[in-house]
Amino acid sequence: MTSSAEQAGRATREELGRLLLNAGAVSAEWTPAYEAVPRSRFLPSLIWPHDMATGRYSTVSEEQDPEAWQRYADSDDPIVTQWDDGAHEGPEPGKSFSSSSSMPSLVFSMLADLDVKPGQRVLEIGTGTGWNAALLAYRLGAENIVTVEVDSAVASDARKSLDHFGLPVQVVHGDGLLGYGARAPYDRVIATCGLRKIPFAWVEQSKPGGVLLVPWGTYYGPSEAAARLVVARHGQSASGPFTRPVAFMRLRSQRFVWPRHDEYVPPGALDAADTSTTTLTEAQLCGTGSFDAVGFALGLRVPDVAHNPDRKRDGRRAVWFYGLSDRSWAVVVFRDDREEAKVYQSGPRRLWGEVESAYHWWLSHGEPDHSRFGLTVTAEETHAWLDDPVNSWSL
Repeated sequence: MTSSAEQAGRATREELGRLLLNAGAVSAEWTPAYEAVPRSRFLPSLIWPHDMATGRYSTVSEEQDPEAWQRYADSDDPIVTQWDDGAHEGPEPGKSFSSSSSMPSLVFSMLADLDVKPGQRVLEIGTGTGWNAALLAYRLGAENIVTVEVDSAVASDARKSLDHFGLPVQVVHGDGLLGYGARAPYDRVIATCGLRKIPFAWVEQSKPGGVLLVPWGTYYGPSEAAARLVVARHGQSASGPFTRPVAFMRLRSQRFVWPRHDEYVPPGALDAADTSTTTLTEAQLCGTGSFDAVGFALGLRVPDVAHNPDRKRDGRRAVWFYGLSDRSWAVVVFRDDREEAKVYQSGPRRLWGEVESAYHWWLSHGEPDHSRFGLTVTAEETHAWLDDPVNSWSL
């Protein structure tokens, strides 16, 4: 006999399945896997669903409220499953989320981009709960999937869930940057964590014509997109376009640590800085929404720069820029009552000049979004390009 929570969850899951299918997130090829492999079988009893509208996290216990737990498990909400790299204790949300189960719509959209075929071998970087690996294993066979997880506790829990479900995927506890050469070569590599640099080991461990699907972004801002890279025939590079905006936790070894402001801008630095003005507006520079197309493009054109917009107060907003390869900095100060903004900058790089030039480049090329950009990765460096890999520049 099934519980009321399970019955309610089954109805909710069927409804979500229809929505995902109608939205094109779940393709016909992946429908059997969606139906056969419930996300709920890979979640811990204590979860923290993320409310996309408010940005807040709630605590949901399967033991205390099984119906709510099941409802969230069968929803299209992202769910945090670990805080603070496992150091967190207690039911309340921690300081920094460190492992999660992604939105099903995102999971299946990326699996569609991966475009797996029967008999192919897949390397997954970032096991998490194990649900993504289980979906792949259901289609391709558990023997064809290898998944790597840097957190030992997360890896152990995922291994137990996969084994208990009957899909004994090989779960490797290790550094995903190294890939997993023992089972190479792979037909597909998929990362379920955000990267700023793509390790060439993944290319080396892939077959010619193989596909790497990697959530990627720059240090300029948080916007990411999935890069779908095809390994060249000679195996010395991989290249391809961005397919869709995504949002993933950063690979742990590539987490961004914000520079100390006072190390760049000590007391009195503004008085000694070079000054100018700009007619670029706050609305033009500061994107809105979950994906900032302007910020994504500027990050591609102005490498090794992070920017941080202050909160707007009394009609004034400062936007700071920090060079990550030296101590160059810039700030542009927007005021609602002025048509021009004041600019201050200092250091070997003229950061505001680079940003302003990149913005006008973006305008002159038709304000391209992520879909017109792409990456080419070699052993030596990574190149970005617009529309054609021939027209690339080094990052």
